[in-house]
Amino acid sequence: MLDLSPYNLSSIEEKVFYYFSEISNIPRGSGNMEKIADYCEKFSKNLNLKYIRDDADNVVIFKDGANGGENAEPIILQGHLDIVCQATEDTEIDFLKDGLQLLREGDFIKAKGTTLGADNGIAIAYIMAILASSDIKHPPIEAVFTTDEEIGLLGAGALDCSALKAKRMLNLDSETEDILTVSCAGGQDVTLRLPIKKALTRGHKITVNIKGLLGGHSGAAINKGRTNANILLGEILYRLQEKYDFNIISLKGGTKTNAIPQSAGVELCIQNAKEILNLIKNIETEYCNTIKPIEPDFYIEAKLGDVSEYKAFDNETTANIINLLNELPNGVIKMSEEISGLVETSLNLGILTTEDAKVSLHFALRSNKEASLHGLTDEVLNLGKNYNCESETAGFYPPWEYNPQSPLRELYKTCFNKVFNKEINIEAIHAGLECGVFANKIKGLDCISVGPNLFDVHTPNERLDILSAVKTFNLILKVLAEIVNFN
Repeated sequence: MLDLSPYNLSSIEEKVFYYFSEISNIPRGSGNMEKIADYCEKFSKNLNLKYIRDDADNVVIFKDGANGGENAEPIILQGHLDIVCQATEDTEIDFLKDGLQLLREGDFIKAKGTTLGADNGIAIAYIMAILASSDIKHPPIEAVFTTDEEIGLLGAGALDCSALKAKRMLNLDSETEDILTVSCAGGQDVTLRLPIKKALTRGHKITVNIKGLLGGHSGAAINKGRTNANILLGEILYRLQEKYDFNIISLKGGTKTNAIPQSAGVELCIQNAKEILNLIKNIETEYCNTIKPIEPDFYIEAKLGDVSEYKAFDNETTANIINLLNELPNGVIKMSEEISGLVETSLNLGILTTEDAKVSLHFALRSNKEASLHGLTDEVLNLGKNYNCESETAGFYPPWEYNPQSPLRELYKTCFNKVFNKEINIEAIHAGLECGVFANKIKGLDCISVGPNLFDVHTPNERLDILSAVKTFNLILKVLAEIVNFN
């Protein structure tokens, strides 16, 4: 258990961090949901609360109103159970079996060598603390814990909402305490599979690895100037082929479609080994001068291997993958014309892998405009056709449109002002939230998204601001108390 004694937490605040520690011990990466759903089910039974668990391992827990809120209109409190599993290169962990090792650094909670999972574990901890408490005022609660949010909002998409009666929803998946989120992007996953032809080629093996990039959330961080390692690898290969003939043996980069890749690598078979090593060093220097202000830890590692015969991509396949990587759209595609500073449409090449007969490219596409999302999808698919790629789409989820009439938004704004003594910022985000799925399923849903300060989510440097987590939790308790008379 974390030592939080310096913070003099109340009993209900302590419950938040108790449950956060509890669920951090449970492996719950996307696609590995059974154990965390078991925990939620056991939690419900221990409190004698009615619950539903569906085939997607979504869990919905129902609690009656309390302390004057018994007859109020219900509210949905919602968060997702899964996390993005990323680890530093020197961290040994099996995310399918192992929990996280939490630690406190100053006023922050982190995990040792891995992502923290506060996205969205803090929401689950908040809701469990509320459900487990008997001395707070609140309306009837429909607590919705969804699965596989990070890989396309799959749990929310599969959830049967017919048992939900609430027309108000507080989503707790935002990452900044003084931002009230009122709209989000829709998304689409696209995969291209470039066919490989191979031939035996004799030469030196050279391994080139791009390392040290910041990475980050492919929605929230897409406009922060961070370098995509997979795209950078394509640029470097293009420059190398301008001067030297070589064949690619294999290439790979990134681990999550919705995370900007921090590293990428390629194995080459080449005759002019020493010359190309010098060119790679020069290229590294050039890129350092360009991206170091944003990417201070970037470097390129190049190693010379043995002279031998290698089963490598033939000349045509080598040229095709290099050209495809350099023709792809990347990053911010368009800014919003309606909301200042909002990225409207973007693309992230999150994963690049080599298999026996193909190179697979996995993309996360986002847009706050559904028509733009479909248009970008068509652009990527058509580009793939030019190189005879097989393709597939999956994980579509709709954007969440701004609602100009939202009593819940106005109540949260008022409560925030009283608690923080300042005005909250109203924003739309270029990331997927389950609000869009629920707003499309529940007619007339009044929905907002909030949360405490989180930093560097989807990276091993992810951290939760403890003081912000406490203040935001108490703000949510105030909103629940106030909404009882807000009908």
